[in-house]
Amino acid sequence: MTTITDVRVSDVRFPTSLSADGSDAMNKDGDYSAAYVELVTDEPGLSGFGFTFTIGRGNDLCVEAARQRALPLIGCDVAEVVGDLGATYRRLAADSQLRWLGPEKGVVHLAMAAVMNAVWDLAARRAGKPLWRLLAEMTPEELVDAADLRYLSDALTREEAVAILADAAPTRAERIAELERRGGYPCYTTSAGWLGYSDDKLRRLLREAVDAGYRHVKLKVGADIEEDVRRLRIAREVIGWDVALMIDANQVWDVPQAIEWVNRLAEFKPLWIEEPTSPDDVLGHAAVRRAVAPIGVATGEHGMNRVLFKQMFQAGAIDYCQLDSARLASVNEILAVYLMAKKFDVPVCPHAGGVGLCELVQHLSIFDYVAVSGTLEDRVTEFVDHLHEHFTDPCIVEDGNYRIPSLPGYSAEMHPASVAEYIYPNGDYWRTAHADATSTHSAA
Repeated sequence: MTTITDVRVSDVRFPTSLSADGSDAMNKDGDYSAAYVELVTDEPGLSGFGFTFTIGRGNDLCVEAARQRALPLIGCDVAEVVGDLGATYRRLAADSQLRWLGPEKGVVHLAMAAVMNAVWDLAARRAGKPLWRLLAEMTPEELVDAADLRYLSDALTREEAVAILADAAPTRAERIAELERRGGYPCYTTSAGWLGYSDDKLRRLLREAVDAGYRHVKLKVGADIEEDVRRLRIAREVIGWDVALMIDANQVWDVPQAIEWVNRLAEFKPLWIEEPTSPDDVLGHAAVRRAVAPIGVATGEHGMNRVLFKQMFQAGAIDYCQLDSARLASVNEILAVYLMAKKFDVPVCPHAGGVGLCELVQHLSIFDYVAVSGTLEDRVTEFVDHLHEHFTDPCIVEDGNYRIPSLPGYSAEMHPASVAEYIYPNGDYWRTAHADATSTHSAA
């Protein structure tokens, strides 16, 4: 019997604020960070890795919450943990004392994502398969058993979920072959459009994106309307009108302001406006959608749980669903959102602007195409070209497509040397940075 013997959770932070990577109207100085979980077993070479994403301060809270979430797994038989991933999820979710702190939102839900991401990684590693293939080879009933369908029966029943998956099952192999033929799953880049970049850097990165084969690019907006007009004009000058342009306000507007601002930018023909207002405001998103059409409305990276997505779908509030692999409670909850999106005919274009998120969402998007949606129409997944070198199985993007992952697992493992360097506050980088800051202050 192989047993989970320990859980190790690390506070890993990268100093992205120094280069304005990740800067937007709401988050100007984020340090991309991860509450990084390792489930250790007594079988040599077998561990499970997962994380949730934050942007700096408060990552330590997620670390402790993840440790608390994972403690019940210590001493468990790995075969039992990964043999019924729905039961494992429900067992951890049933902790009423931790649930009280959410429920199913905030730090404790982020922690659930980190731990269950590690559990799914462990399952895929034990099976010797990349996660997308592990999911694609599960039966419709197995997938629905793993999915968290609580509170959703007014929008999606178990029978409907099984039927959606059963309808796509006979042609799964054809779609895998199609992805292999076309070179992977389509993606767009946000790396050119951070708000803190200079005009010269914006132009250079946009040109590089087009030259690299991207047919979709995204820019941050929302701090200053005249600056947004100027930057979008630069973007269209560089990329032309055949490349799709998306804009992202990162929640900074009230509803009337969002409508006014987006209509001012309509001349640049954005495909969508992302996070135009509070991520919890279902009716606000619906109002914005009605007022800015044909520009689409996209949101979801801060969607706290599947119930919020249910309401977004029911209210006709969004054109694009941008679920997040480290905010929803891992694959179990993500499965439910994918199934609802299929029923309501809303394309899922996952968020991936953060450390390690690209590594995860490539698996999810491939699975969605193969086993749920069955189409690539109006689907494109985010790619941000930062920090991939810290992962043992980094995503690979070529010609605007995520290459299909082939190694076992969820691509979530970081290099031990990267963890040692960037663990906060005592990693090599942060000790040196603190020493330099202290020295500069003393000299002054």
